[in-house]
Amino acid sequence: MTLSFLISFSAHANEAQSDTRQLMQIAEYINVDYREAIKNGEIISQGEYDEMLEFSALAVEKTQNLDGGNAAVEAALKLQTAIKNKQEPADIEPITVELRHLLMDIAPAVTLKKSLLPATQTHALFQQNCIACHGAKGQGDGPLAASLEPTPTDFTDKARAHSRSLVGLYDAITNGIDGTAMAAFSQLNDQQRWSLAFYAGSLAFTESEQVSQTPTGMTMQDFVSHSPTTLNKQFPAINLASIEQLRANPSPLFAAADPLAMAKQQLEASHKAYLADEFKQAQALAVSAYLDGFELAENALDAYDTQLRKDIEASMMQFRQLTSQANQETALAETLEQADAQLTQAQNMLSADTLSESTLFTASFIILLREGLEALLVVLALVTVLVKTERRDAVKFVHTGWILAIAAGFGTWWVAQHLVSISGASREIMEGVAALLAAVVLFYVGFWMHSKTNASNWQAYIRDNIHRHLSTGTLWGIAALAFIAVYREVFETVLFYQALLTQSLPSQFMSVGTGFIAGIVVLAIIAYLMVKFSLRLPIRKFFLFTSYLMLALSFVLIGKAVAALQEAALVSMSPMPINLDIAWLGVHPTWEGVLAQLLVVLVSLILLLGLPSFSQNKTA
Repeated sequence: MTLSFLISFSAHANEAQSDTRQLMQIAEYINVDYREAIKNGEIISQGEYDEMLEFSALAVEKTQNLDGGNAAVEAALKLQTAIKNKQEPADIEPITVELRHLLMDIAPAVTLKKSLLPATQTHALFQQNCIACHGAKGQGDGPLAASLEPTPTDFTDKARAHSRSLVGLYDAITNGIDGTAMAAFSQLNDQQRWSLAFYAGSLAFTESEQVSQTPTGMTMQDFVSHSPTTLNKQFPAINLASIEQLRANPSPLFAAADPLAMAKQQLEASHKAYLADEFKQAQALAVSAYLDGFELAENALDAYDTQLRKDIEASMMQFRQLTSQANQETALAETLEQADAQLTQAQNMLSADTLSESTLFTASFIILLREGLEALLVVLALVTVLVKTERRDAVKFVHTGWILAIAAGFGTWWVAQHLVSISGASREIMEGVAALLAAVVLFYVGFWMHSKTNASNWQAYIRDNIHRHLSTGTLWGIAALAFIAVYREVFETVLFYQALLTQSLPSQFMSVGTGFIAGIVVLAIIAYLMVKFSLRLPIRKFFLFTSYLMLALSFVLIGKAVAALQEAALVSMSPMPINLDIAWLGVHPTWEGVLAQLLVVLVSLILLLGLPSFSQNKTA
């Protein structure tokens, strides 16, 4: 059922994306080519003008079929009327820009690649697929150009390039353009199409010897979704020359960002969005500032200054809360200034020149110990239960679960690096849902195990009940629990180590590796002691001990689940008057998380205190 839902949801999302993106492409195409049809209120090319009429009619028709597209319909009708009245290109441009913005508000986010193909491969792709029409240098003068109507685009035309977005070029490559010789290049994969879009979008601009930097406040989504002219208007502080340089050489956009610099950039962008009354965008950027920025550096900072880490988290939480409230301009500016100063302090502390070997070792050790301990305890509890109940043959199911989880975690990381962009919010949702599911299952199993500790004849009970209940389906359920417990940690652990390595010099990688090995050793010692202790316990005491362990783990995981979903902005965040932060217990200073954990404690006490009478009135 879950798989069919995902397929259905994906198909619906793809259809919505196709319609809105096609309309965005039409609006952009009209903006660029209308100047070839009309001048001084007169038709200068009947063929081009007929095409403008056709595209504007198509825009009206398709916007009427969009959910929530009433404003877009009005803009499309306005555009159609302006074209019929042969208004000047300068009058058409703001209407097409307005239509694109309205469509972007209801369109799914653009899915970007983590990297482009090497320049030599992209150039070869262009030569293989594009020169027949566009020419070897992209000037629209290929061997077939003279016979085509309309003529192929000259990618070196700077005025035209200023009005074309990269996503518009990508969509043209992906879907083709109806009524033209531009065919869909569906045989190319997504990375190849994005690489060609960036390449075509670069040909009108000259690369400077000085490497361009990504302007503060502008995201990759902004850069690919808007034309240079629109970007210059949307971000007045960013001059057009900087945008042109990034079009000529987009490599800085794909460079690994400093997590703390990313946090500062997203907070500043959030503040600007708030001042522009774009509250949803402000909240999304505030969430991104933590998840895509600060969270990736907090392990290293924790090894230096735990209090500073807590202060930054508190400031960012306060900032995010303020973005959801109206008329908070002054308070938001003050909180931004405070958070920026704290992040600058953290940057100075964690700069490559000051990051010590011992700090890297400690951060590496803490990452593995903190992220791996819960998963280890769940896996060991499952293994020891099976061994104590004389089902050693079923242990392989647990091993299958955690081994697949490690493989899936690394696989997810690889996909996130090379195929699709997985945001910090998506990562937290994935972790939060997994933690919530694991907490519920562990609570149930812990309560069930405790309810059986009053069985008078344990050996007979095991033989007659537990063996029978551990069917193949149940064993695969155990494997699934092991998978969930481990998978929720692996993907994020890999990201944390990746971020830690980017903050290290190559000569310091050994310290990170040593910390990792030390973490493995400590986890191995914990595993050995737990197994040895558990297996020496009488079976009734073992079940009692394991049931309490699972209930305790459910307490920790429910707190972490709420925290993760809060960080992804799916659950509200209400700060407590005191900074109650005990990370290893999953306790965070928000009322929602603490109340969820108190509920686990309360239900556990009610059930456990009522167990004697419960067990006496129930048969095995």
